[in-house]
This record gives sequence, structure tokens and C-alpha cells, in this order.
Amino acid sequence: RGHQIATINADFVVKSLYDADLRRILQEADMATADGMPLVWSARLLGVPLEGRVTGADMVPALAERAAEKGYSIYFLGAAPGVAEQAAAILQERHPGLKVAGCRAPTREEVERGDPSIVEECRAAQPDILLVAFGNPKQEKWIAQHAKALQVPVMMGVGGTFDFIAGVTKRAPGWMQESGLEWLYRLLCEPRRLWKRYATDLFGFGWFFLWQWWIMRQGANTPAVLPKSDFFIVKDTVILNVQGRLDSSNQHAFAQKATQSLSTNPYLIINLADTEFLDSSAIGTLVALTKQARDDGGNLWLANVPTAIVNTLSLLRLEQFFDICDDIDSALQTRTYYQQLTVPA
Repeated sequence: RGHQIATINADFVVKSLYDADLRRILQEADMATADGMPLVWSARLLGVPLEGRVTGADMVPALAERAAEKGYSIYFLGAAPGVAEQAAAILQERHPGLKVAGCRAPTREEVERGDPSIVEECRAAQPDILLVAFGNPKQEKWIAQHAKALQVPVMMGVGGTFDFIAGVTKRAPGWMQESGLEWLYRLLCEPRRLWKRYATDLFGFGWFFLWQWWIMRQGANTPAVLPKSDFFIVKDTVILNVQGRLDSSNQHAFAQKATQSLSTNPYLIINLADTEFLDSSAIGTLVALTKQARDDGGNLWLANVPTAIVNTLSLLRLEQFFDICDDIDSALQTRTYYQQLTVPA
């Protein structure tokens, strides 16, 4: 199957709060990177240390370099007429041997009406990597909608990256990129186009972060209790009980236990009845474990989830991502029904 990469900035986060389709796409992406220092700074303050940001403008040249080394081909889709071709030519010059499967700049009307020739042309070119520059969130939704038909191993929305590579739009000086001020440079260059978006992102993302930070601070004030986890098996289903706090200090050990279980059985029920608190890193671990289970043809269920944790998951818009059950019995029933649906007749 195809794998979708998403580079997420503050604008993505704000839009996904109110756009369920975009939120689902980002949550289910095979790889997601922090494309913006606000996300990096916020993650660190929430106890999830990220080494730094990874922008589309940085990732595409790196992908091109690796593709040239491995013999992979890239298809460039989107941007203004001629820009994709120019970006492709520049990358070929930088990385001799890079295979360009094709370039196309469909009009806005073609994209909005879902012109089938776009998908047909991309599929016929049989690229290993597809870069889509339709802008956020159009490019992410287009990839998700057509992923099965495209049959491309790796697909990625790249926004204005072709413009940066081709020199149509200048990137901020290196020192501004490194200090996290690239957004200010872009705002100064295009104030009329960007001021409203940045203002909306400032208030929307700021509120979202501060509310998370306040909740995590409440948890930090409770007595620290190391989590105790134990496995037991019911009806060929592994159940993992978690007791106490699960946070950045101990989520790695928890993740190892759960990953070990999923490696032998892709079905896992996590019982949170005696769980006192989950911080951001613990919730991120649960997301990763759930995606691992589903990728392996199974699933993960959360059972007996305390109200405070349910409220936190709702704030993070994850209540629909997880399969949450009232108790272990209902989780077992759901697991049996799920297995019946996934087993071929």
C-alpha cells in the first residue's frame, strides 16, 4: 500500500481542530513531522522533546538525494505552470542520476472537480515517490482520496516547496531558519496574503497549546506513582493493565511491553481503570501503538478509561481515533466482532 507523509505546522493543527477529514488524515499518516518551531517548542514544554523541525522544503532535497542513490523515481505534481519542471531540473542537476517520472501543473478547476486524468497520468508514470504541491489541506485530502488508485509507494504534500527550489519564492536566511523566525520573514515578504492566516494560527494554536499545558500541569501536581503493568490473556486476547501515572519518565518501558505483545498478537486491550494520569508523551505512545496494531491487521482498544483521561483525549480530538470501550467485556466483544470481519470467509 502507499504511504503518506505529512509535514505539519501550526496552520495544520488549527485547521484539523475543525476539519474532521483533515484530522483523520493527519492522525493516520504513516509519517508526520513538525514543520514549524511553534510545534517543536510546544512539544518540548509538554514533555515530548523533539530534536527540531523537518520542513517540506528541507525534506524534498533530502528525498531527491536518496532517490538518486537508490534509483527511485519522483513525480512532481502541482505549483504554477513550469515551476515543477524547473524544480525537477534543479534537483537533477544537484543529484545526477535522479529519475523524474513526470511533471504536471493541473489547474485549480481540474483539481477541484477531480479530473481523473491527473490520477491516470501519475499512475501510468509508475513513480516511487509522488510530491503534491496543491497547498494545505487540499494536497493531503487529494492524496488520501486517491492513494489506492495511484499505487505509489510514497506520497507527500509539499506546499510551496517547488517554488522554493525553483527560486520563485525566496526562503529566509539561514540564521532566521535556525532561530525559528522563518515565519516572520515570510510575513514581512507577503503581509497581505499571510497576516490573517498567521493571526488565526496564533490565537487558535495558542489556545490549543495553553489548554493542553494547563491540563498537563494539573497532572504534574499529583503524587508521582510509577506505573505497574501486567498482562493476562482472555479468549486469545492480550489485556494490559496500567496502574498509576504514565508519563515521559516511564512510557518507554510501557511501550516496549506493548510492542512485544503486538509483535506476536496484533490485538491488544489496554485497561486504564487504575490509571491516574497520561501526559502528552504517553498519549503519543498510545497513538503509535494503535497505528502499529492496525497496520498489522489488528487493533487496540482502551477500556475503563477514567473521565479525566477521556476529556483530555477529547481536547486533543483523539476520542474518535481510539476505540474506547466501557469495560473489558465490551472490548472483548468488539474484538471478537472485529476479528470476524477481518478473517476471510
